[in-house]
Amino acid sequence: MNSNQGNEDRPAQGSSAESLGESGRAGSSATGHRFDRVELSGAFGDLGTLLPIVVAMILINGLSPSTVFLAFGLFYLVAGCYYRLPIPVQPLKAVGAISIAYPAVVTESVIGASGILFGAILLLLSLTGMVDQIAKLFSQAVVRGIQFTLGLVFLKKGIDLILADNLFMSGAQSTITGNQVNLIIGVLIFGLVLLLLDNRRFPAALAALAAGIVAGVALGGLTGKAVALGPTDIHLIKPTADDFWTAFIMLILPQIPLTIGNACVGVADACVSLFPDNPQRKKVKAGRFAFSMGMMNLPFGFFGAVPMCHGTGGLAAHYRFGARTGGAPIMIGVFFILVALVLGDLGFTLLAAIPQSVLGVLLVFAGLELCPLLRSLKTNEEYFIALLIAGIALAVPNMGWAFGVGIVVDIFIRRMKIKI
Repeated sequence: MNSNQGNEDRPAQGSSAESLGESGRAGSSATGHRFDRVELSGAFGDLGTLLPIVVAMILINGLSPSTVFLAFGLFYLVAGCYYRLPIPVQPLKAVGAISIAYPAVVTESVIGASGILFGAILLLLSLTGMVDQIAKLFSQAVVRGIQFTLGLVFLKKGIDLILADNLFMSGAQSTITGNQVNLIIGVLIFGLVLLLLDNRRFPAALAALAAGIVAGVALGGLTGKAVALGPTDIHLIKPTADDFWTAFIMLILPQIPLTIGNACVGVADACVSLFPDNPQRKKVKAGRFAFSMGMMNLPFGFFGAVPMCHGTGGLAAHYRFGARTGGAPIMIGVFFILVALVLGDLGFTLLAAIPQSVLGVLLVFAGLELCPLLRSLKTNEEYFIALLIAGIALAVPNMGWAFGVGIVVDIFIRRMKIKI
């Protein structure tokens, strides 16, 4: 057998993720949309970030699966059609974490109120140009610190999911007893993804998710679960003044600094790094990201959807698994719309049946895509700021504090011309 056979689906030796981008996908930058297996794999690359938060909020906070997935699907369609790059749509991290931790206080109407407030604030910041002014506070060292922090957070969360005792997020019991089942599946899926990471014929993320669904169903992920087709209840909510106040104090204040730093400035910077020669990146500006998030969150808040954002980690996840154009967000958008309107409870049950370790593996590889961006920094002062932000963020639960301290110290060092 020819020694090169079997490697024909891989890029040439030495090619990096970047070489798989603009130069390796001829014609993608001209139209901004490409629909193939590699794009489809990249489309599903961010499920490790999205599903754990979304599934938990549906189960714990009593949200409608169809409302939630329809909102994500439509936002992904808008992002893919407008930006023509694999711009992600993710749940708000701070909002998700606090909602899951305090379900008695953060009800469906409070979550809806947070979406309305979040959307209105971002539209105001975008239309007044304030986002672009605030973005100037984020030097490259600060942005790289945010990206490095998220990479480490993804690595930790991914490993936590791989080591989790429960196989399913829904709490369903596996047909095989023992706490090591989830870990064993995670190790096997990690090896599978590593083998297929740059394979175009069998894209890694698709293979991992397919294997995960098969394993989850075989191990009892559907046992006792609803299998009805059609949408679940979609209804209008009417938040009270107390709901808006609770949402603002508990959810919006911790979230806004993260959103501006990560979802606006961070994504714009990452697009420049990942797509340096793509003409579509002219659209990727902090203010435009704020506008698209505001435009989509404001109306969906009235239906109790999970508040949504863009995110550097999501972009890294889509990119790591092959997405290079707006075709990826369009495909995942169509998928979520089908889950929302056609599959209903069955679609949600299938997604919830994916073992936690499979989602953890996707998160690990997304984190490994983000961390190396730190290498673009050149001076000790820049590394000091980036590592300071990461250190504070890992020690203090509210990452907004880390970003704030990083910005202040960065300005102080540059103004005082301190050398480290």
